[in-house]
Amino acid sequence: MTRTAVVGATGYAGAELVRILSGHPEAELAVITSRQYAGKRFDQVYPAMAGMVDLICEDYATDLICDRADIVFMALPHQLPMAFVPEILKNEKKVIDLSADFRFDNVTIYESMYQPHTAKELLGTSVYGLSEIYTREIKTARLIGNPGCYPTSVLLPLIPLLKQGLLNTGTLVADSKSGVSGAGRSLAMSSHYCEVNESIKPYKVATHRHNPEMDAVLSREAQKPVSITFVPHLVPLTRGMLTTIYATPAKGLKPQDIADCYLAAYSRRPFLRLCPDNSMPDTLHVRGTNYCDIGFRLDDRNRRLILVSAIDNLVKGAAGQAVQNMNIMMGFDESAGLQQVPYPL
Repeated sequence: MTRTAVVGATGYAGAELVRILSGHPEAELAVITSRQYAGKRFDQVYPAMAGMVDLICEDYATDLICDRADIVFMALPHQLPMAFVPEILKNEKKVIDLSADFRFDNVTIYESMYQPHTAKELLGTSVYGLSEIYTREIKTARLIGNPGCYPTSVLLPLIPLLKQGLLNTGTLVADSKSGVSGAGRSLAMSSHYCEVNESIKPYKVATHRHNPEMDAVLSREAQKPVSITFVPHLVPLTRGMLTTIYATPAKGLKPQDIADCYLAAYSRRPFLRLCPDNSMPDTLHVRGTNYCDIGFRLDDRNRRLILVSAIDNLVKGAAGQAVQNMNIMMGFDESAGLQQVPYPL
């Protein structure tokens, strides 16, 4: 069994990692850390896990982690992982970081959106963990920068089409709606119940820090500069993310061309589902799972291609994709521990 550690286990993404890893057939959940809840049992913090996870939350210590784990999941706020990851790697452990600290190979872009980077030397060695796109690189990686939830929902529908030259790269627009858990567990006025209930609102319009992450990956895959207009919205859901993308298709593009492109890219991938006929994704259909559902419609009247994706922001958008990356790194079945059946309702 591969021994795993979750650093920051009591945040929403960390708790989701604990949930998934506790039922993983190839992995042992060996250690969990939480600064806020050190000394408490995990099921005291999350009673839903009573009888399933009774591990004690511990304070972080590199020696503790490296003595008891083979692979370390970092589920900490941005800036904290860069302080810990170098020492973990020196101990010959593998790391999957859910923050933005190791998503970029260009430190200037990272620092323009986040803060000064103290482990720049590792950026050239980290692999961007978009599982379906960078499988080959993930297999041999020691350090994974797990993608953000918004980028996952935007990149998976776009990359196959961009790589085949089926879209005009100068007119891309993405409109995303996210559940409130995407804001994390820390208290903030913007995520109070009375502020989000019965409300849908855009935020960080054209300034969201996931935007450069999308641009960087899209440009790399299209092999030319790509800049996407991105508008995120907060909606009164606990979990779930729906993204609608508007693009100008290549001249003469037909619906079957789009379907064929997706089938060629994703037909053998366990978590990418192309919606049949003219049906569209729904966040309800992916809730609690690692699926990404993709639908599309070609608007002949306006010559616009409309792409829609749905993910669970805490699973495919965070913890689930992290475990999927572990599976690829360790040579496990890609779907191990991630075969949760969606709720019918």
